Amino acid sequence: MSRIRTSLRTYPKLLLTLTAAGSAVTAAVITLSSAPAAQPATAQPAAAQPAAAALAPATFRPIATLASAAISQRRANQHTAQRMIPRFGWGKRQWTPLNKLWNRESGWNKYAQNPYSGAYGIPQAVPGNKMASAGNHWRTNATTQIRWGLRYIKSRYGRPRVAWDHELAYGWY
Repeated sequence: MSRIRTSLRTYPKLLLTLTAAGSAVTAAVITLSSAPAAQPATAQPAAAQPAAAALAPATFRPIATLASAAISQRRANQHTAQRMIPRFGWGKRQWTPLNKLWNRESGWNKYAQNPYSGAYGIPQAVPGNKMASAGNHWRTNATTQIRWGLRYIKSRYGRPRVAWDHELAYGWY
């Protein structure tokens, strides 16, 4: 299942980041404009064309296909988490539910942001600045985010399998 994360950094531009587990990811900027769109060459006179064409048209401009870069970063973040799991007293069997949980929450993207809840980062901490307790640079450092997320899971659920079960039952963990 893919999720769409939106970031309303500046109006009138809307940056969409699309995440989909196991597939290429494409990011695009959609620019909204109040200027009329260029009129396509048609046999109809301009006055006969639909009024909707003159309403705030949107332009779509892909900014990156993140297939290899995003997958590489996701794998690096997953490898970091796999190395950290034994430090929390968990065995290898806890990797699968943790991977499913954070694939669903953020796609392992350290910049993942939920504009509705304020959740941020790989573990989708609410608010994101709670992750500062795990280290500096929590906004940009995947290791800090993973460390905080694993501590959170340990303190609240005991292990990733229980957190994943809660996510499946309630839609959040």
